[in-house]
Amino acid sequence: PRSNAVSMANPLHIYQSLWAMERRIPGQPEEPVEVHMERIAAAGYAGACVDPNESEIPDCLALKPTFERLGLKCMVNAFPHDVDSMRPLLDMAAEMNATQVNVIGGVMPLTAAEALPVVETWLAMANAYDFPLLLETHRNGTLNDLFYTLEVLEMVPELRLCADLSHFVVDRELQIPLNETDEGYFSTILERSDSFQGRISNNQQIQIAIDFPQHREWVAQYRQWWQQGITRWHARQDQDATLNFLVELGPPAYAITDADQRELSDRWQEGLQIREWVEAIWSELESA
Repeated sequence: PRSNAVSMANPLHIYQSLWAMERRIPGQPEEPVEVHMERIAAAGYAGACVDPNESEIPDCLALKPTFERLGLKCMVNAFPHDVDSMRPLLDMAAEMNATQVNVIGGVMPLTAAEALPVVETWLAMANAYDFPLLLETHRNGTLNDLFYTLEVLEMVPELRLCADLSHFVVDRELQIPLNETDEGYFSTILERSDSFQGRISNNQQIQIAIDFPQHREWVAQYRQWWQQGITRWHARQDQDATLNFLVELGPPAYAITDADQRELSDRWQEGLQIREWVEAIWSELESA
């Protein structure tokens, strides 16, 4: 299998989400997660991402031998339900030799000021570990919406993000083409992001089929955002930094289904297409 780990000064590593490998077809059992990991490795992804809350830590640790056998790197999307449950998730990530932890926190203060001690506590915890801790832009999480996140970023200058822009597009019912104000808001998010996730939404649906003609404008917008975010990341890094990009096309109900609960498009192939787009962005940067 070909690898997407580009062997240049700043390598690009593209991961596939294990959650996104689920099919959720009524009446059909899911394949074992090890089978999903074998498919991810055979396709040449650099790694796979696990999505545990505290109760799921043992299930993730059980996958460590499979990660090692297949040569897959591990990314963690952590779901701490309170401030203190972050530490066992970080311990698990260290045991898994995780390359980074993205936090979708179950702690959701109503104001940015109330979020300040939560975020600062988590960042302080992460100082004891070798991997970066990024807060993910995600609905029903600590950074629930765009305006709130912009306030938190002002209060915590050291906070870095994992950008899943689909959540903020839906949250704001964003209109394209972007007006100058919205363009500025999203530029701020991209400037503070050290990792990116591959999902495309429109302003009403969290995940859309990328080949449908009615979605062409949104696909172009996301590709532009990824180019902008990756270009800015590249410009501010030193020689030994690695960019991690996660392809994360979720199963139903993220994926839209018909009356028989069958998906309207092939998420696996869409993920490979997104990977190609990101690799192309990277190749242009490296050759510039």
